Amino acid sequence: MTEKFIKNEQLNFIRKQVALIKDSKQKNVPQNVLASVIDLANAKILDLFPNTTREQQELLDLSRLTTDNEYEQYIRRLSDFLLPFPQITEQQLKKMFPKQKKLKLPDLANIDHSQLTYLSWNDLRANKKFIVYELDGKLVGIECEFTPTSKKNLCSFCNCFGEVAYFSTVTKAKKPKNPDYYKAIGNLICADSSECNKKITNVEYLTTFFKDSLGI
Repeated sequence: MTEKFIKNEQLNFIRKQVALIKDSKQKNVPQNVLASVIDLANAKILDLFPNTTREQQELLDLSRLTTDNEYEQYIRRLSDFLLPFPQITEQQLKKMFPKQKKLKLPDLANIDHSQLTYLSWNDLRANKKFIVYELDGKLVGIECEFTPTSKKNLCSFCNCFGEVAYFSTVTKAKKPKNPDYYKAIGNLICADSSECNKKITNVEYLTTFFKDSLGI
């Protein structure tokens, strides 16, 4: 039996490719066009996992699927190989944000770690958002100012259109000639982080944001 090897955002990407195939089938596109859509989706999925075993490649291969039921079974089967977000304790979170003496903590017991790319929660009374992410094998956290908005826009993390909030964080930058230099990093992200985790398909921006914020 192959080990778990699929991250949340990768399964989201696969779901998106399956949805594109289903959409093409519903539109009754010519068979050669449909075949191209399937081949491209399959290639993109396999490209996500450059170091897979033969067994894992066979699990990921959707080229032989034809019916909606087969695609649904395919997604359910891949869900068994999801890598969960690392377990974290309340004590670890408190150490991660030492300046917050009255840190509001998320309900960790009711969070599905298998559906997380990042862990996030809000403290609306303090207008704060806290984000925890695994960066280079280590869990790191960022505290941000959080301002709800009434408009829909693109989320910087999942790149999907929806209800967003503005958040910003201040980071010390490595400027030898100006040790007091700092900059604010602001973004619009999904107001509901659980929804964002269901839609995110790429962590390039999220990783860059954390590195910039932490001055790495």
